[in-house]
Amino acid sequence: MNKIWLKRFILNAIKEDRGDGDHTSLAIIPRNHKGKAQLIVKEDCVICGLAVAREVFKQLDKKTKIKYLVNEGALVKKGNIAFTVECRSQALLVAERLVLNIMQRLSGIASQTHIYVSKLDGLDTRILDTRKTTPGMRVLDKYAVKIGGGMNHRIGLYDMILIKDNHIDFAGGNKEAIERTVKYLKTKKKKLKIVMEARSMNDIKEIIACGHVHRILLDNFSPTQTLEAIQFINGRVDTESSGNITLDNIRDYAVCGVNYISVGALTHQIKSVDLSLKAIKE
Repeated sequence: MNKIWLKRFILNAIKEDRGDGDHTSLAIIPRNHKGKAQLIVKEDCVICGLAVAREVFKQLDKKTKIKYLVNEGALVKKGNIAFTVECRSQALLVAERLVLNIMQRLSGIASQTHIYVSKLDGLDTRILDTRKTTPGMRVLDKYAVKIGGGMNHRIGLYDMILIKDNHIDFAGGNKEAIERTVKYLKTKKKKLKIVMEARSMNDIKEIIACGHVHRILLDNFSPTQTLEAIQFINGRVDTESSGNITLDNIRDYAVCGVNYISVGALTHQIKSVDLSLKAIKE
């Protein structure tokens, strides 16, 4: 994770919340008062975001002391203590909600990903995320997917060519879209992998005939159609299933032999994990 990006993200989040001051804490707590707190896990989950939490506290009090009691990505139980932290009480109170908001979401994503990955135990198919992330938090969302055992698809629009249905329709067809892409990459001297969406077996045949594509995305294929497609492709390019993939049917797709399954629900249909940051009374 890029440290410069993370610092900018945290400072923006603090500014958004604190404004011209946390007047409640400023009114009640002396500036130099020191406080301790612990992060309590309130439901079973995959814990994620420990290092991010540390950076939030550090931006508010450079002398913060934090002690991790679990490892990043660990399967933790309700009642576990994830870490203890000691810093200026005013800083701790400003950090509290921001730390919880981040860690609850990231732990939710990591936990959701872990469940999907567990469904494919014993198979070679890998779970991918998508761009269905929270604006401004994409790096963190995708980080949480990796902590949960998944893989990142492209990070954004810039690090992969992904030719989807609208691109194909606007271009006038599969052949036209591929030829324009190859020409563009050559002109711009860019080496980006090409992933192309297929909506039918005819699309797959056209794509294979054109060449240059590294992976075919089987969009909204049924498991039966997926098996037919995998048998036809026969390892000539990588394959990815996407669309209407659920926990109930994901293994049905994986046993067909696809290399990847992309799941938007990893990041856009998650339940944040219940965590609590509570003061430790001396």
